[in-house]
Amino acid sequence: MSRRSLISEALASVPNEPVAKPASETIAPPKANFTNRRLEAFGEAARLVKRPTIRLKPAECSIWPGNARDYSMLDEHRLRSLIDSVLAEGGNRVPAVVRRTPNGPLPYELVTGTRRHWAISWLNANHYPDIDLIAIIEDLDDEAAFRLADIENREREDISDLERGLNYKAAVDSYYGGVQLRMAERLKISKSQLSRYIALTEIPPFLVSAFHSPMDLQAKYAEKLLPLLRDATTRAKLEAAADQIASEQSFRRSGDEQPITGPEVMTRLVQATVSKGRVQKATIAAAGGTSVGQVEKDQQKMLTISLSPSGLSIDEILEALRPVIEQAKISTGRRR
Repeated sequence: MSRRSLISEALASVPNEPVAKPASETIAPPKANFTNRRLEAFGEAARLVKRPTIRLKPAECSIWPGNARDYSMLDEHRLRSLIDSVLAEGGNRVPAVVRRTPNGPLPYELVTGTRRHWAISWLNANHYPDIDLIAIIEDLDDEAAFRLADIENREREDISDLERGLNYKAAVDSYYGGVQLRMAERLKISKSQLSRYIALTEIPPFLVSAFHSPMDLQAKYAEKLLPLLRDATTRAKLEAAADQIASEQSFRRSGDEQPITGPEVMTRLVQATVSKGRVQKATIAAAGGTSVGQVEKDQQKMLTISLSPSGLSIDEILEALRPVIEQAKISTGRRR
């Protein structure tokens, strides 16, 4: 089904009679030289329902929580190109969609257009207080608002699969009685695609933190990670690997280095759960026989040293470790 048909269905509950426009809500003049592609992608909604556009301040709108986009994740860097476009045009060419909130703290609630709302809010706070948010008013229930927002968000590349998954998980319970098939039919997407997005929400925070950005965590990764998480042994290995990767990501950010990519993170996480075969263990003892700890060597000749609390000095502990390290160097040299 085309986007035009999807939008028509999403707005099917909108009354056909025209909405009276308050005197303060003036029609925004079109800007002929704005990006035509954006107009083609999202302008159908305004043309289909033939609502007049209004001008309002972002501060007059609350943000509808049913939209997939995490408003708190928006920032100047992420929206720089949009900010520049809005500034060049003196406003947003493609209208946002709002609905009235008679009993709400603010006159309107924003259904679609969170990026436009954020960009104009930023401009208002940074030397451009006269730029308004251009919007159309729709009479939408929550389910229709959700479908309309979802249609728009499908065209966005800067919404993470995790954001979509969280949005879909909340919506299937709120609007479709927990039945994914019913929701998939309403959204005109496959049930398997919907299931992959929702499955991603089961990924725990310690794994999400291993990725440089939630944008790197793709829906298809859930198929590999979830079975590993359900096994206690592999879950512990995943957690240890994720903690190590997250530390490396933090170090790279502080040094302005390239992050570990999503596919690299996945490879390392999965490899961490692979059995290393027979492990050789030996006690590390100081000159007087006091146990310092334990060394483990796997089939790949990797050493894991665990130190135990003792009354020995640092020099005595290092002296006990010396032959272990020297033996490892000899083994490595032979293998080469």
